[in-house]
Amino acid sequence: MFMLKHFLGSFATPLMLALLLGAAAALCRACGRRRGATWFLCSAAVILYLGSLIAVGEALLGPLESQYPPLGADAQLQNIGAIVVLGSSYTPRDSIPVTGALDADGLARVVEGLRLARLLPGVRLVVSGGAPPGFAAGALGYAALARAFGVPDASLVILQSPLDTAAEARAVAALLNGAPFVLVTSAAHMPRAVQLMQRGGQHPIPAATAQRVGGSPGRGLHRWLPTSAGMRDTEIALHEYLGLAALALGIS
Repeated sequence: MFMLKHFLGSFATPLMLALLLGAAAALCRACGRRRGATWFLCSAAVILYLGSLIAVGEALLGPLESQYPPLGADAQLQNIGAIVVLGSSYTPRDSIPVTGALDADGLARVVEGLRLARLLPGVRLVVSGGAPPGFAAGALGYAALARAFGVPDASLVILQSPLDTAAEARAVAALLNGAPFVLVTSAAHMPRAVQLMQRGGQHPIPAATAQRVGGSPGRGLHRWLPTSAGMRDTEIALHEYLGLAALALGIS
């Protein structure tokens, strides 16, 4: 199921959609259907342009990120037994520090988890995230960074088997058995993560991080010029909306 969802999700990107439309245009051209080829080619260009705009990416991300703000200093955190940091990618290599091997979202998540752990001494830090065979589990990267910042093994729980958020929710449910916990993940990912946790009977307290809306420099014309940052924002948003749609259909 994980590989199937990963495969289908790879098509929900502006670049892949434009590539498919471009292939359809080439096929139409080869069959002598010039009007169809022109339509497909223009559609591919529009998708590429709109999908790479910061304005479009942030418009899609905004409704996701605004649902759960960062955890404020005045938050009521009594009777919290754990801080759960959801996984991201980790690619360790020789001579590369752990901070360079974690991707940007993963680094933001685990650092936020470490920050909260200092505010809640004695609380367990649960780091999650597996990987397919041949790849390093994100939880191991989180654990390495946590140990480097002085978190003792007695306070560290490593969940390196879950391959996606649904599996992480099941693992957390088995570990915490309904006890309230602080949930750390990227702001855009938080709505889906909270839904999955709550469906498993859990009681997460969201601590959103890695916000992307408003983080791009420049305003005005810059927001209407194609950029890789705009493309990445759109890809993240489409991935989350696809995941939420799957949840609404009962597919997790």
